[in-house]
Amino acid sequence: MAARNTKEPRINLLPQEEFESSTLGRIFRWLISSFRLIVIATEMVVMGAFLSRFWLDSKVSDLTEAINQKKAVITSYAQVEKNFREAQKELAIFSSVAYDKSKYIPLLQTLTTALPDTVQITFLSVDASAVEIRATSTSEVGAGTFIANLKAIPNMFDKVSLTQTTIDQTTGNITFQVLATQKGVAATPKPNGT
Repeated sequence: MAARNTKEPRINLLPQEEFESSTLGRIFRWLISSFRLIVIATEMVVMGAFLSRFWLDSKVSDLTEAINQKKAVITSYAQVEKNFREAQKELAIFSSVAYDKSKYIPLLQTLTTALPDTVQITFLSVDASAVEIRATSTSEVGAGTFIANLKAIPNMFDKVSLTQTTIDQTTGNITFQVLATQKGVAATPKPNGT
């Protein structure tokens, strides 16, 4: 009888050398090594993003602090800007009056010549049709003289009327309001106290 082979046979369905040399084997080996590289690259990107987060956090903190400092500076200049804008408005009003000085300067000169020593003008409003004057006088005679002087000015006013009077009980001063219609223009009545 023949001697039996004591070696156990091994069965391998994927032959080592033939599979590695075939096209499918090469593709499979390339995919396995490429995926390993992709995983390593992905881990490196994730670690880089994690470490860069600290740098980005410090930059965000620095920018926030800089913004807060600049905001505080801007807030501190708010009142200065408000005052500047108010001054600009007043300058615009002044420049519009100064530009049209040929119209207002003669009127102001005329009013100052008609003004007695005991009368002080506290408010003056000039529009196309009328002149509104609020003034304070230490006596009734001063107020009456001022109104008479306004009526006596030639070629300036058609009608001069006293619209409101009040007497301060503590000082005895008379506060009065005069509405004068300019020559050749119809008057537009103004409400009292405006």
